[in-house]
Amino acid sequence: MGNNMKEIKYKPIGIIHSPFKEPKGMPIQSAVAMDIEGTVEIFPEYAEGIESIEGFSHIILIYHFHLSKKAKLKVKPYMDDKLRGVFATRAPSRPNPIGLSTVKIVEIKGRKIHVKGLDIVDGTPLLDIKPYVPEFDVRDAKIGWLEENVHKLPLVKENGRFEKKVK
Repeated sequence: MGNNMKEIKYKPIGIIHSPFKEPKGMPIQSAVAMDIEGTVEIFPEYAEGIESIEGFSHIILIYHFHLSKKAKLKVKPYMDDKLRGVFATRAPSRPNPIGLSTVKIVEIKGRKIHVKGLDIVDGTPLLDIKPYVPEFDVRDAKIGWLEENVHKLPLVKENGRFEKKVK
């Protein structure tokens, strides 16, 4: 396996619309973006896939960090001043720039899912949606280096340091 694995490609199933036109100033996690509303627009060829989603209160959005800088294996996370391995962080600049956010469903109209708790920049390509199920997704867990920093979360906003510069 290892380096002999083939490249994997994904095609977006939709697009995420939010009030954030750029990453700078956004909340860095959906847990502190509770009042931020937006829309998840599913492309027509995938519309059938959201059937029965209305019974769930929350969904997990899996998306492509299309504006993030080239990946580094060591990053300085938002809530820390020490370099950490990227896989011990939620930084957007990663070898595979995939993000995930849990959001609340407000309303579904056709191919558009109106949501709350959005911490995603406008125009972000959506890769997948999964229903949030507490029995599957909630764990009694240790949070490593974040233990001493997680209290900072409500105060921290995206500061642009992981965003690639557009020329």
